[in-house]
Amino acid sequence: MKPKKGTFRLTRRDFFRAASVGPAAAWLAACDGAGDGESSSAEAASAATGRETAQAPRWVKDPSPFVQRVTNLETRLELIDGFITPNELFFVRNHSPTPRIDPGSYSLRVEGDGAETALSLDLSTLESLPQRTITAYLECAGNWRGLYPELTGTRASGGQWSTGAVGCAEWSGPSLATVLELAGVRPEAVDVNLVGLDSSGFERAMPLAKALDPDTLIALRMNGEPLPPDHGFPARSVVPGWSGSNSIKWLGRIQVSTERVWNRNNTSSYVLIGDQWPEQDYAPAQGMVINELVVKSALALPRPAQLPPGPHAIHGFAHAPAGPVAAVEWSPDGGATWLEATIVEPILPLAWQRFEFEWEATAGSHTLVTRATDAAGNTQPEEPLMNEKGYLLNVPLPHPIEVE
Repeated sequence: MKPKKGTFRLTRRDFFRAASVGPAAAWLAACDGAGDGESSSAEAASAATGRETAQAPRWVKDPSPFVQRVTNLETRLELIDGFITPNELFFVRNHSPTPRIDPGSYSLRVEGDGAETALSLDLSTLESLPQRTITAYLECAGNWRGLYPELTGTRASGGQWSTGAVGCAEWSGPSLATVLELAGVRPEAVDVNLVGLDSSGFERAMPLAKALDPDTLIALRMNGEPLPPDHGFPARSVVPGWSGSNSIKWLGRIQVSTERVWNRNNTSSYVLIGDQWPEQDYAPAQGMVINELVVKSALALPRPAQLPPGPHAIHGFAHAPAGPVAAVEWSPDGGATWLEATIVEPILPLAWQRFEFEWEATAGSHTLVTRATDAAGNTQPEEPLMNEKGYLLNVPLPHPIEVE
């Protein structure tokens, strides 16, 4: 892994030289493995039955602006007016209650048979590494799942999100590649598994190539502030364009493996299950593993919305994994007629795009529809991707509005 010309990179030699003197010696430690974790029983029961269950608040942030869903907080898009989602309004996808981690005792372990050296990095070490800043959206692969009955006529299992399991923020921290370079990656390494410090020990694996992408971060800051507890303090991964489940919060272990890593989050969860994906073709997974997200757009309005007659400036958000979004269209009549919406700057490749249009509302029931297209020509399909868990639903989304 050679540094790009004109950039500063801390080499493994520099790192070990620094680690040999003073307090920096604590940077290095061999690490033992730990058992796999599972989602909370409440979350598992909810996913199995398709019903939300009442739970005590499990978050540090004020949950009142959100739709509360078991361990999750869904953003109300109508509260987001600007390009960046404020930390206090950013959705929360948890598999167990938010842990409170002491930054003074925190360490991130790098280990596995694909790493040349096992490391233990404290927070100050991570902060001392070259920092990178990106603006990127994160989205749960199950976003819109609660709209499955409306859009497909069937119900999908799992948390019943509407449109608010998505948000866009500025993320800063060292690249995952920088940390992997310190440990050294053996030529035979193929997968990098990330494990969280939450009680569920949530984990997801990615191919080495994605781990080495310079935009794959170990984020320490969100919108210029230290990560809030609900969003992974003191460190989390951010994997732009991929399912939010890859962006592991409260990151505790990085496991570099010379074999493909399989766990429940790429065998039975976050996989496409259905006739289109025969299990025998994807074993040990039950279907095709979900990594990259899909092109989507949604209006920043309640569902259903109620508006008075007259002119309205309507806005929404569109995003694509291989962004930026190049065009957004909207229909005032349920898809019979399509008009061009205005994409509002900034336009950044890893971020969502804010779009807007003017609509003259008349009394009665209306259905507005939007569809987005990215720079490569990928657009929202007319037919939904039918699968048991309702992942990656992205047909042009009809939005009911009552004008009175």
